[in-house]
Amino acid sequence: MNGGAALPSGEASAKRRRSSRHPSNGFKAANGAMKSLNSSSTRCLDASFLKWTVADAVHVATHHWMPCLFAFGLLFFMGVEYTLRMVPPSSPPFDLGFLATRRLHALLESSPLLNTLCAALNTVFVGMQTSYILWTWLIEGRPRPTISALFMFTCRGILGYSTQLPLPQGFLGSGADFPVGNVSFFLFFSGHVAGSVIASLDMRRMRRWELAWTFDVLNVLQAVRLLASRGHYTIDLAVGVGAGILFDSLAGKYEDSKIKPLTTKHTFGL
Repeated sequence: MNGGAALPSGEASAKRRRSSRHPSNGFKAANGAMKSLNSSSTRCLDASFLKWTVADAVHVATHHWMPCLFAFGLLFFMGVEYTLRMVPPSSPPFDLGFLATRRLHALLESSPLLNTLCAALNTVFVGMQTSYILWTWLIEGRPRPTISALFMFTCRGILGYSTQLPLPQGFLGSGADFPVGNVSFFLFFSGHVAGSVIASLDMRRMRRWELAWTFDVLNVLQAVRLLASRGHYTIDLAVGVGAGILFDSLAGKYEDSKIKPLTTKHTFGL
């Protein structure tokens, strides 16, 4: 007799077969790693850029010239950024728009009456923007421009309070400017410009082309006047354009998110 009880021959054979069919965990892990490595190697060999030809490069340059221009802009401004002498804390911010409008600034500075007239006309334009946006909601029943404006001005308030830029040197205030009465205001970003963009985009959706182009021209004149009076930095105006486009798009997505569930509910209700 042996020290341990011997397994029956049939049970021992079954155990050996199970062992041969199921490899150890270490072998399975190694096998999986090899498969993953082979798959990664295959993907690298099938990389898209390895299949590019000269004809593809010519096609991109001729049919997709705008991304190529942006790629050049990336390289150019990387060189500018990394070699630029930064503005010291004791100096006012450098603004290219202020340089471009320095003659107009001198004219407005020498003529307070002209400055007040331009400010009043600008306030009328702001009133036109506001009236159109409210009209689309209250009269036409289309709330998208109003939702866009609410999104935009809320975000502007958060950003404007978070980073309060210094008032530009040479600022030419006027009691006729909006907000009327020489009150304080956020510099970043321009609600004047963003509101005009929101109105113009809605006019284009409604095919009110002449009105849209009129607003665009007035918006450009408004931007020039704001730079000349030092009411905004150039970055405020540029971001204002982007903000108008962004919040108009977000308002459209908001409307879609509210319309689709209602449509689905009525469909299943039938």
